[in-house]
Amino acid sequence: MPQTTLHPTQMIDVGAKAVTQRLARARGTIRMRPETVELTRNSQLPKGNALETARVAAILAAKNTPQIIPLCHPLLLAGIDCDFEFDVENGRISATATVKCAGQTGVEMEALTAAAAALLTIYDMTKGVDDSLEIENLVLLHKSGGKSGDFRRDTQSP
Repeated sequence: MPQTTLHPTQMIDVGAKAVTQRLARARGTIRMRPETVELTRNSQLPKGNALETARVAAILAAKNTPQIIPLCHPLLLAGIDCDFEFDVENGRISATATVKCAGQTGVEMEALTAAAAALLTIYDMTKGVDDSLEIENLVLLHKSGGKSGDFRRDTQSP
């Protein structure tokens, strides 16, 4: 095997970057049987209200992202929201997490981690009534406020 020069793992120094208003939005989807979507939306699951539990999980996940993703900077987050959309006919619930801060680095990882935690929580709370669960399409939808400029995913993408 040829020898290669590896760069050491390191946290990027953002100390010289300007503090700007940062925003990131991420979305993911969980597939399930249509009747499970209805049970979830109507808070009729044996474990209780999955959506409010998932919203709290999203908030906790965003706040704790540096403990989960090794090279993320700890940030003072200004706002965390998590909203849900229902597609009963196709058996899908989407979780969209929005995270804001004034900082020197973006909040993309916090938004992605929040959306993932919301979906995993819904999975946990519905697995007792549905064995067809599948999490899919975790994506960054939008980010703004950084040196690299704004990013907006094509709305036709998953």
